[in-house]
Amino acid sequence: MPTPLRLLLVDDHPVVRRGLRAMFDDRDDMTVVAEAPDGHTALDTLTTTDIDTVLMDLQMPHGMDGVTATRRITANGGPPVLVLTTYDTDADILAAVEAGATGYMLKDAPPDELCQAVKLAARRQTALAPGVAARLLGRLRRPEPALSPREVEILQMLAQGLSNRALSKALYISEATVKTHLVHIYDKLGVDNRTAAITTALQRGIIRPR
Repeated sequence: MPTPLRLLLVDDHPVVRRGLRAMFDDRDDMTVVAEAPDGHTALDTLTTTDIDTVLMDLQMPHGMDGVTATRRITANGGPPVLVLTTYDTDADILAAVEAGATGYMLKDAPPDELCQAVKLAARRQTALAPGVAARLLGRLRRPEPALSPREVEILQMLAQGLSNRALSKALYISEATVKTHLVHIYDKLGVDNRTAAITTALQRGIIRPR
C-alpha cells in the first residue's frame, strides 16, 4: 500500500481543523501529521516535519496570513500549497495564485472533491474549485480590460477606507503613482470616482466586503 500523503492543516479555527482531520484520517491514502493556527506556526512546522501538501486558510487575523505564508513556503522550495478558504473574490484568488498556490478550493467543497484536489496538489498539478475556475476563465474572456493584481489590491484597500496618502505608505509608492493606478482602475471599471469603483468591484466580486 502506498505511503499516505502527509498533510499540514493551517487554519485559525480549531473546529475547522478538527473537522478536516477527521475527514482525512478516515482515509488510507492521506493523513494529517500537523496543524497550525497561523502562517508563522506553519513555517516553523515545515522546518521539522516532512509534509507532502499544505492546506492553507487565507484569513488568519491573529497571525501571519495565508497569502504571506504561501509566498514564503513556495519561495523557499517548500511543499505545494492548496488554499482552502470561504472567499472566492478576484482579490483573494489573484493574491493566492500570485503567491504561488498550487490550488484553490472552497470550504464547502464535497469531501471527495477536496480529497481529489489534495492529490492533484501533491503532484503539483493545478486544483481549482469549479467556481474559481469559472471566475478565472471569465477574467480571460471578459471584453473589458482586466484589473492587475496591484489594482485589485488597491481596490480592496480603498474599500477599507484608506486615503491616497495611506495607500502610498502601505504600498511604498508615491501618491502620484497611487493616483495613476486610480485613473487606470476607474477607466477599466467605467466609473469616475472611488465610491463608484468600490461599489462596482463589490458587485462584480472583484473584492470582498469589509
